Amino acid sequence: MTDTGLVQRNISLARKLSSALYFGLDIKGRCLDIAGGYGLLVRLMRDFGFDFYWEDKYCSNILARGFEVTKPENGFEAITAFEVLEHIQDPVVFVKEAMEKYGTRTLIFSTQVYDEGPPPARDWWYYSFETGQHISFYTNKTLNCIADKLGLNFFSAGGLHFFTEKKIKPLQFVMLREKIALLLSLYIRWRKGTRVLDDHYLMVNKLKS
Repeated sequence: MTDTGLVQRNISLARKLSSALYFGLDIKGRCLDIAGGYGLLVRLMRDFGFDFYWEDKYCSNILARGFEVTKPENGFEAITAFEVLEHIQDPVVFVKEAMEKYGTRTLIFSTQVYDEGPPPARDWWYYSFETGQHISFYTNKTLNCIADKLGLNFFSAGGLHFFTEKKIKPLQFVMLREKIALLLSLYIRWRKGTRVLDDHYLMVNKLKS
């Protein structure tokens, strides 16, 4: 109940993620949001025309029903994990197992990083002492080390972090600035065509069968 930024964060993430997938990584196939929560991001990404699916063993899918992945499955070009790694005790194992489970070498994620040096003071809001749910905290150096252990490239821009085999050119990701991402996401939705109506008929046919 303390996560009052959930809706605003997912709307912003969907815009930036659309731009990153379409212009930066050139990903056209299926994607999976692991630890996908209530399914808000998956629904938003499908609204933007991307073939997104949901997985989460700790939460109920409310907003992306019908697009669940419940067992290991290959064929995903990328997986996403937003506001997840701060909950993970061993991020190297978590990322490695997730990539093997879903047959991909690209993970896009978010977590609040802090500057090199000593950890932030106790009043840092991201510690979340009230809930005790955040147990791992990262610097960019830490994330680089994790990528090295996994044999992947690491890149960070616009609040998104990338572990991937792909070669990333920083200039490709200027579009992750908030206002640019908003405009580009509208263009992407127009170019790709939203899945809203198609998904409606897909679910209607599932109910009939």
